[in-house]
Amino acid sequence: MNYKTIKDIDIFNKNILIRVDINVPKVDERITDYTRITALLPTINYVIENGGKPILISHCGRPKGTYVASLSLLLLVSALEQVFERKVVFIDSDYHKRLATVNIGEIVLLENLRFDPREEKNDIYFAKELANLGDVYVNEAFSCSHRSHSSIDALARLLPKCAGFSFVTEINALNRIFNKPKLPLTALIGGSKISTKLELLNSLILKVDHLIIGGGMANTFLAAQGLEIGTSISEPSMLKIAKSILDKSARAGCKIHLPVDVIVADNIKVGKSETFRFDKCPKTKMILDAGPDTIKNIKSIVYLTKTLIWNGPLGAFETKPYDKATNSVALAVAERTNSGKLISVAGGGDTVSALSTTGSAENFSYLSTAGGAFLSWLEGKPLPGITALEDYH
Repeated sequence: MNYKTIKDIDIFNKNILIRVDINVPKVDERITDYTRITALLPTINYVIENGGKPILISHCGRPKGTYVASLSLLLLVSALEQVFERKVVFIDSDYHKRLATVNIGEIVLLENLRFDPREEKNDIYFAKELANLGDVYVNEAFSCSHRSHSSIDALARLLPKCAGFSFVTEINALNRIFNKPKLPLTALIGGSKISTKLELLNSLILKVDHLIIGGGMANTFLAAQGLEIGTSISEPSMLKIAKSILDKSARAGCKIHLPVDVIVADNIKVGKSETFRFDKCPKTKMILDAGPDTIKNIKSIVYLTKTLIWNGPLGAFETKPYDKATNSVALAVAERTNSGKLISVAGGGDTVSALSTTGSAENFSYLSTAGGAFLSWLEGKPLPGITALEDYH
């Protein structure tokens, strides 16, 4: 990677525009995971300690270019102050005038970038308006770096630019794990849709020794082989593609592992859960998790694996008892990692959230909160956020 880090840039007495991702998960307006916020501390403290004024810019949700009160970053000010232990000054108008009144040691937070429709269009004029507020641009949002948006791409081409500490840590960790992985290499991919991970799956079967498929995605692969999946979530339009992936994997020498037994119920909210073989799912039932024999199989693969990549849960983990497969495998991976016998990396918001419920997340070799950027990285795609940092200013 050919880009500067924040230590390579003179920041003394300058306004430092820091693109962050504080689009954090919430339940009933309560933040449930502070990982993305705490990760910003080293960069923010470095800027302040070296005489700079940190100006945080971020998005939140998908307001579609208009003001939505529930997505205002004003709502995060108290949480940020609690973590940063510094005053956070929220500015949404009269930018230059109000920036001039901010004291040394305070942190500035601007309003949700996506309230302006130009942000997601990578509009150069919006980027210039942002650039006028700062002297240096820092990317601390690896999780957003797969998007060609104004604050990720265009803005980085208008100012002296660099990567923040968290950004560099993420890139270095992923490079270290994926460039020369210890073999056997296994990928565990869950979630509901093949369509959102098609390029990833096609890329992985050429790189990994074992590909474990779970979640709703596995249902489509089972159906592609002519098996009954009842009323389960699936993608009928992807059956031929699922079959082609199975065929390609065999030719590539990649072993695909699907559920050998499943946990079913009438639906996710009601009905007693039952266990069936993968080829015996009743027509009136819905597959909601992998069964005990599948868990046993996955664990046996984990015990043989030297490097594991995990993206997506194995079942409907948000609803008990359909979190059992995800939790059981997570604990096995954590134990194996903790004993020094496995390098494990998990990526994606849902994935990290699922692993955190068991306390196993802290024992993984590396956790990436990036969703789309993590997947793009695995697919080998160039990321606009990285490309913009590498291009000469």
